[in-house]
Amino acid sequence: MGIIAIKINITIMVIEMRTVQMTLDENLIDAVDSVAKELHTTRSAFTRAALQRAIARIRMEKLEERHRQGYLKKPVSEGEFSVWEEEQKWGDG
Repeated sequence: MGIIAIKINITIMVIEMRTVQMTLDENLIDAVDSVAKELHTTRSAFTRAALQRAIARIRMEKLEERHRQGYLKKPVSEGEFSVWEEEQKWGDG
């Protein structure tokens, strides 16, 4: 019989959470509860995930707006990206 070595790495994360009170209308609470149940999660876990996605979306929208404003202030000049045209492969021939 041989010896089998198994290496196990365990990482423990402790996330501090606070309980907060929010005022929501009944229809929203019912919808959250319904979706949370479908996803087999809790109201709190669903709400945390939804808030995290909303914050990420808002941050992305702000970055996109900064990008748009930058191109309005300094539009792309003719031929600025032409050096890359030969590098592009679109799969159309």
